[in-house]
This record gives sequence, structure tokens and C-alpha cells, in this order.
Amino acid sequence: MSNANWIDLAQDADTGIETLRAHFEGHAYDPHWHDSYLVGVTEQGVQQFNCRRARHQSTPGKVFLLEPGDIHDGEAPTEDGFTYRMLYLDPQWLERELSTLFEDAPLDSQLSFATTLASDTRLAQATSLAFETLHGGELKIVRQSAIDGLLERLTSHLHWRARYGVDPRLPLVAQRAREYLHANAQNDISLDQLAVATGVDRFRLTRAFKAAYGLAPHAYLVQLRLATARRMLARGEQPAAVATALGFADQSHLGRWFVRAYGLTPALYRKRCSNLPDA
Repeated sequence: MSNANWIDLAQDADTGIETLRAHFEGHAYDPHWHDSYLVGVTEQGVQQFNCRRARHQSTPGKVFLLEPGDIHDGEAPTEDGFTYRMLYLDPQWLERELSTLFEDAPLDSQLSFATTLASDTRLAQATSLAFETLHGGELKIVRQSAIDGLLERLTSHLHWRARYGVDPRLPLVAQRAREYLHANAQNDISLDQLAVATGVDRFRLTRAFKAAYGLAPHAYLVQLRLATARRMLARGEQPAAVATALGFADQSHLGRWFVRAYGLTPALYRKRCSNLPDA
């Protein structure tokens, strides 16, 4: 990470919402995904990222909205870099909080963002206020009021869509491969094993998987392990134990991938989220 880059991360104990404020110059992070819904505002500079087969440029005041599993990267195309603030919203928490607003949600569906990048001044203000109250550890009633304000404004950018796993557009081969990776994420899986499990050769498997999910199977497996590592570290588990449990060669191996994806070390992430000592 460049000396000019910095990350300030915290987690709200009541809601589990992670709040992050960061500044990056040049390359920020490699393609990765999160298990959470991401709602963020660019404060300064140009925040450039690729997501859903499109390149986006978020400038001050714009709100970026990512769903769980959305693969995205990040970079600063201008010399002064970019600064942003972000909220990570747990999917189960979000659906539960919005249930009164979406009483007639269709069966086997999930919340989705209508757009990846929004020019909505009121949503930007609501996002910033929620960030400030959560990140600053305001009184509970103040935090709850700010969250309600954010959710109220966020509903205009939400709709329901069919759950990812049953999307009929996904090639069956890619879907089977994805299920196999999820079931065996901690194992040292070979591409040959994955090909046997899906009934096609390695080359057709890789093409189908990349067409469906935007990543090759090996890259998807790494991101799957990293997403699990975030959850384990946030619970206070030690980086070395997490690395072993998830099939990384050692703690430094986990650390290299973690920094490339998220911009901070597993130990620092654990400390910020769990409020536990390093040992």
C-alpha cells in the first residue's frame, strides 16, 4: 500500500454494520466481492471501478451501490487519488429491517440495487449521516434514527429479483461448479477435480464459469475463502487459525491475498472489528 493510502475501519456492535473511510492513490485493490450490501459515497477525487461488466467513475457526492457477490476492483485515475466512506450492510439484517416496507415481496427473491452508481443528493446525505453516527459511536437513538433515514432513502434504489442460485440464465455447468467450490472451499481443489464434478473439460468449464461470474474458478475460490476469512476475523479468530482452516499455506499467504483485496492486513481487520488484543 502506498504511504499516502490509509484506511479507518470500525464495526457497530448493535447492528454489525461495518463503517470504512479510506483514501487511495493509484491502484486501490484487486477484483473481489463482499457478503454484504455496500453503500458508499465518494468524498474527494475520482473513484474508478469495474463492476457488472462496466467501468464506473464515482465523483464527489455520487453514491455507489453494490450487492453481495458483486465483483469489483478500485483505482484512482487522477494523481490526487480518491477518498470515500462506506457502509457494509448484512443481507439478513437489511431484509429484516426493510420487511415492513416490502410486505409483499415475491417468494424466492432477494433485494437488489437498481443501479450501481447513483446521483442522489438526499441518499448521499443520508449515507454520510449514517456513517458519521455509527463510526463516531453516537447515542443509540441517534444511530437508529440515522439508519432509518438511510433505509427510507435507499428504498427508491431497491427492487426484488430472483435469487442468484436459481437464475435460469446461469449456465448449468457454471452453477454446478460454483456449488462444488462452496462445498469444498477449504480444500486444495484442482481444476481437473472441478471438471470431473461438472462433467466437462477444463477449458469449457473455465469459459462457462467466467461468462457466468466474471472470474475464473481459481480466482473465485480465493475470493470465497477471503469472504469467509473476513467473517472469522470479525468474530475474533486469530489470523493463523483462519489461514489454516481455510486452506491457505500459512498466515502470510492469507495476508498477501487479504491486503490485495481489502487494503489492510487480517490482523488489523480483526482488531478493528472485534476490539480484541492481537494475542
